[in-house]
Amino acid sequence: MFKFPKDFFWGAATSAHQVEGNNHNDWSEWEKENAPRLSKESGGKYPPENYISGRACDHYNRFREDFDIAKSLGHNAHRFSIEWSRVEPAEGKFDFKEIEHYREVIKALRERGMEPFVTLWHWTIPIWMRDKGGVTSREFPRYFVRFASLMAHDLPNVKFWMTLNEPTSVIANSYLRGVWSPQKKNIFSVFRVYKILANAHREAYRVIHAANPDAKVGFGNIMVFTEPYSNSFLDKFASNFRNYWANEYFLKLTGSTHDYFALQYYFHFKIAFPQKIKNENKWASDMNWEIYPEGIYHLLKRLGKYKKPIYITENGVADAKDIHRERFIKEHLEWILKAIAEGVDVRGYFYWSLLDNFEWDKGFWPRFGLVEVDYKTMERKIRKSAKFLSTVLSNVE
Repeated sequence: MFKFPKDFFWGAATSAHQVEGNNHNDWSEWEKENAPRLSKESGGKYPPENYISGRACDHYNRFREDFDIAKSLGHNAHRFSIEWSRVEPAEGKFDFKEIEHYREVIKALRERGMEPFVTLWHWTIPIWMRDKGGVTSREFPRYFVRFASLMAHDLPNVKFWMTLNEPTSVIANSYLRGVWSPQKKNIFSVFRVYKILANAHREAYRVIHAANPDAKVGFGNIMVFTEPYSNSFLDKFASNFRNYWANEYFLKLTGSTHDYFALQYYFHFKIAFPQKIKNENKWASDMNWEIYPEGIYHLLKRLGKYKKPIYITENGVADAKDIHRERFIKEHLEWILKAIAEGVDVRGYFYWSLLDNFEWDKGFWPRFGLVEVDYKTMERKIRKSAKFLSTVLSNVE
């Protein structure tokens, strides 16, 4: 029996490129170009087609079926993203049939008693925006804000908006490590993209509120729980350094433009100087990410000092055999409850993900879904762990 606050939101999350299928954007082109290389780097373990999103989960056509499953599991909310490249496939030319599609998605959620949380940018961009420099272009905020304003005006019954999903993930993987599209490793680009994306969020916050003063606007903030590997000054310095750039700097740049905080939690790092991760990994996912539920408590406590509502909009585990997920969910919920008991205003939990899906440069092999997807037949199968969460929700006080 879990005692969560009244009117707590329970759901799962998805993103357009990872589940819809048949998108044409910067990532879809990058996949096709890089699939042979990624397959080779896996030692041939995964064929090139693993790394090409293709029809993904065909959620674009099956969203009603998928929402029926979510509803049957007791979800009362769902987070999804709008694919910018569908809505504006050419610069300044909007596809209103696609906007109508997303109206239907929202309508389907409402009909099932589920609150939509809508993300405007989950990393993919239209080809024409890529050709202008993507998120390194000073023009990016202007074009993104135009898109955000259109969505806010055309989808007036959406209350919860997320402007950007995990901006620091893109900064780290695309421009610091250089492993994601567009693979432009450059320290100057890192600082540039921080500021460009922060500006895009601030301006989108403004135009969404101009369209709907009652809207609640935030951004999906992936936060890493860092600890020093030892009590040495250098390890403490390294941990604080990592915490600042991963967790605090983007919040600082975006100032007061948050009606709520959206926490997304996957990682716990023990940091040794200068930036070496020395986790014990006693419990780890299929992707060898350490599972450390206690970390979510510490991050919630940090966000709690801002005295704003907090929604956990992503938290999940790659677990193809479904042997960790039940315990993963249970222990994270226990630590969330501890934070709530200590006064942190947590109002929702969204597991990542509703469906197995396309996991970017890893392709289809990681299995995060509450619902298993057979990518050949598109058959959906509810996992045992999803039924566990459903049982939890039926017994929440």
